[in-house]
Amino acid sequence: MSLIFHSADSRGYANHGWLETYHTFSFANYFNPERMNFGVLRVLNDDKVAAGQGFGRHGHDNMEIISIPLEGTLVHQDSLGTKRTIKKGEIQIMSAGTGIIHSESNDSSTESVEFLQIWILPKHRNIAPLYDQKMFGRLEKTNTFKTIVSPDIDDESLWINQDAYISIGEFTVDKEYIYTLKKPSNGLYLFIIEGSAIVEDKVLQRRDGLGITDISSIKLNISKNSRILLLDIPMN
Repeated sequence: MSLIFHSADSRGYANHGWLETYHTFSFANYFNPERMNFGVLRVLNDDKVAAGQGFGRHGHDNMEIISIPLEGTLVHQDSLGTKRTIKKGEIQIMSAGTGIIHSESNDSSTESVEFLQIWILPKHRNIAPLYDQKMFGRLEKTNTFKTIVSPDIDDESLWINQDAYISIGEFTVDKEYIYTLKKPSNGLYLFIIEGSAIVEDKVLQRRDGLGITDISSIKLNISKNSRILLLDIPMN
């Protein structure tokens, strides 16, 4: 087993006025050669966008991009003709493929919007661009993990062009949980959205991250009132 710990206060940080953002991995003006990626996980940004502001039209290609609203509502528009709003409880995914142009803006003129932005390297390059989103309902009080993104077309998750499985768990009680990886060669990245957990005697607090490789399963001791993101992903 190998562990890589990323404390919340070690992340890259930028405040652009309209955008306050933390970068777990190298991104934009934050560069750390030891923080380029974890397997196919390339970006994990923790963004807060001011009222009435947003990311203007810009392009991506050959990247799987997932947005997870934490507070507030995003407005999405893209070159596929999509115009949608995304709020807490919903998950958005774009397979940028051969290229997609999009914008993401805050739907409120008075309140900020907070969301996690995740980039994952694709399994197959230059596919036709795709967009999807889904309401998973209120995940609170389930005290287990719900798979929100996977390569399995026939399950209830959003499809991703990669052998990656992303899950969110919300816990109202202290819970011991055994997570088994989906594929033997995958690694696991945990991100504590809220609350805390203990993994292999390592205490993780709000916005801490932990990468784990060379395991088939792992035990999590999760504190009540915690919300945790799990990324079960290829390492190459």
